[in-house]
Amino acid sequence: MTSTFPNVSISTERLVLRPLDEDDLQALTEMMNDELVGAWTDVPQPFTEQGARTWITEYAPAQREAGRGLDFAVTEFITQRLVGLVQLTKTNWHIRSTELSYIVAPWARGEGYASEAALATAQWLFGNQGFERIELRTAADNTASQQVAQKIGCISEGVLRNACIAHVRIEDGTWTDVRTDFIVWSLLPEDLDGVSEELADTGGFTSFSDWN
Repeated sequence: MTSTFPNVSISTERLVLRPLDEDDLQALTEMMNDELVGAWTDVPQPFTEQGARTWITEYAPAQREAGRGLDFAVTEFITQRLVGLVQLTKTNWHIRSTELSYIVAPWARGEGYASEAALATAQWLFGNQGFERIELRTAADNTASQQVAQKIGCISEGVLRNACIAHVRIEDGTWTDVRTDFIVWSLLPEDLDGVSEELADTGGFTSFSDWN
């Protein structure tokens, strides 16, 4: 029998991580049409409202129900504004491992939301779901994403050469693919020891501009 993630919400001091719903339609569409999201992810560009609706009503529920992963809408606790997305994919229930990725909306960058949301997700996976490994992959030139991985305690395991496809705009305004390397990071339960306290002591949630 395939294991699945529960349909839950996670709260931090500033954020609520919850399932996507149709109220997120417009904000998700706008977030996914951002230039940096287009550069560093495989989200189709331009990203349409119908694409957002399909993601919310079909893709995300199917991923969870099939045990492949989980999508969290990241929202501000006070305003309930959508500020990002955390995704779990390539979940292996036998070895209790999953791959984590994150996107922060352009209107919410510089607040440390990616590190706060990723850390909360990791704590939930290790503490409540019994997971033993989280993997992250960041493009070689995506230094902001690498900073997030470092902030939450990830260890760099190596480089997958030429394994990542990034995207750049060309003169006619369309996107073209550019190959680059993936840096592979891992996070184990023991890597979180002291991370929350260190971030709180150093103001780490707001020390850099973070996005996917």
